Amino acid sequence: MNSFPLLIAIVFITLAFDFSNGWHDAANSIATIVSTRVLKPLWAVLWAAFWNFVAAFIFGTAVAKTIGGGLVRIEMVSEYVLIAGLLGAISWNLFTLILGLPTSSSHALMGGYGGAALSSAGTAAIIGKGWVNPILFIFLAPFIGLIIAVIVTVITSWAVHEHPPQRVDKWFRRLQLVSAAGYSLGHGSNDAQKSMGIITAALMASGLISKDVVPYWVIVICYLAMAGGTMAGGWRVVRTMGQRITKLNPFGGFSAETSAAITLLGTAHFGIPVSTTHTITGAIVGVGASRRMTAVRWGVTRRIVWAWVLTIPGAGLMGVLLEHVLRFWSH
Repeated sequence: MNSFPLLIAIVFITLAFDFSNGWHDAANSIATIVSTRVLKPLWAVLWAAFWNFVAAFIFGTAVAKTIGGGLVRIEMVSEYVLIAGLLGAISWNLFTLILGLPTSSSHALMGGYGGAALSSAGTAAIIGKGWVNPILFIFLAPFIGLIIAVIVTVITSWAVHEHPPQRVDKWFRRLQLVSAAGYSLGHGSNDAQKSMGIITAALMASGLISKDVVPYWVIVICYLAMAGGTMAGGWRVVRTMGQRITKLNPFGGFSAETSAAITLLGTAHFGIPVSTTHTITGAIVGVGASRRMTAVRWGVTRRIVWAWVLTIPGAGLMGVLLEHVLRFWSH
């Protein structure tokens, strides 16, 4: 990559994706705490954005390294591939946001990036083994969140079963502030790192850095963009996540957020880029199913799962189309 203006464009488009990610995934961070009326939407968004940003100073960059150098061979693609992949992911985010579907911004980025790389350089540009864990965890992450949610719900139910419901509700309204913060930390530790990986890949391809180490300034601007997007909020998705899957009270909200936070922080530690959306959805379903199977609205859940399955190929197709457009435009 030898065009400094294109490098600047990649940085700004990546930050736009990060903003759209925070905007799209704000629903995941605040749906439970808003639907249980522990916090009003504005305060919930500010709470989530604050902990998204705090994650920058606590966690490493293992996920960023997976995205930056583990999926596509950077030496085989141009700056236009990075731009097409980012625009493909942003387009998919906006499309699903309009539909009110809580899909994965992470998988949209992977799909757009992978599709653009395939279009430009063929299958040789794809690092096959790098895609195994992310694709596997499309299915594993929600089930892990679901199982942990059932366990947390059973344990906490047993711990408080002798206390009056009013007292339990009061306790968990306070505890939900902690669990929501934990979930937002998990969200920040996972999602903002994906855009860090893209910017780092662009810097490496341009020769400005020589090894796969995320510069500190990249970490800060990506977390600021994520936090800003979270503050903008995505209210249509909040409704789907917070009430349409299952009805939540503060006790259930605490269980869902705690379970999702455990899953996200664990996968971030091992550098596995998972979907925060899939994880919290699985946890919410687990909370509902632990009460009774009919507490979960399975029709809504099936619609969400179909959106998950279509995200990588859908964003990939957008990446392919945009790569063709940019290639034609550049010539």
